[in-house]
Amino acid sequence: MGILDGKNILVTGVLTDASIGFHTAKIAQEQGAEVMLTAFPRPTLTERIARRLPSGEDEPPPVIELDVTDPEHLDGLEAQVRAHGWDRVDGVVHSISFAPQNALGGNFLETTWEDVATAVHISTYSLKALTMACLPLMKDGGSVVGLTFDARAAWPVYDWMGVAKAGLESANRYLARYLGGQGIRCNLVAAGPIRTMAAKSIPGFDGITDGWDTNAPLGWDITDVVPTAKATVAFLSDWFPATTAEIIHVDGGVHAMGGQFQQA
Repeated sequence: MGILDGKNILVTGVLTDASIGFHTAKIAQEQGAEVMLTAFPRPTLTERIARRLPSGEDEPPPVIELDVTDPEHLDGLEAQVRAHGWDRVDGVVHSISFAPQNALGGNFLETTWEDVATAVHISTYSLKALTMACLPLMKDGGSVVGLTFDARAAWPVYDWMGVAKAGLESANRYLARYLGGQGIRCNLVAAGPIRTMAAKSIPGFDGITDGWDTNAPLGWDITDVVPTAKATVAFLSDWFPATTAEIIHVDGGVHAMGGQFQQA
């Protein structure tokens, strides 16, 4: 038996087979879950990637087009999920973030509000928007898990995405406060730097990764998504029944070490 036997899990952010969302969906299936994916702006790409999951070419999980900034998409999510035969959702994975190039790479002081607003809308507010869109399908409670990058520090080149992640962490705490009475747990996994598609879009990404492995007591592999995906799946399971508003760090231990990363 797997720790997600009998659960229906909705996973966002499956862009490639190297993404956190993909590996979360993979492990969730291996642990007994039924999985459904969301995609934007290229659902056909996610549909191709979905065929690489354990369910295989013959039974890939359904893929729903979902722009988390589009109220019509959000309002229609419940109907789309039900159209694929689900009457409930037990877990939701929020693996969505984006910031325009001008909001990253050392441009913090020059970034316009329009670019900041885009980053906050997609990377922060969407956690609340996605959760509320799924709420009618979570009548028996459930688990919402998001992905963050430790927002307690001002990281080189991360700039307004760091601000957006700080907002995400705060939004998660408020969701936990307001949804706990409905049996819904809201938690985040703070991953160390991973060379995903999103990371490749950050100018100067090496300014974050340099020295991470050296400073991590357990070491760190920026190409290994599995530890982060495993933590996400654990939060989706019933093994954390009394845990909400929490952030679990999967970063090799760097978050607790002093004296590291003295870059300007």
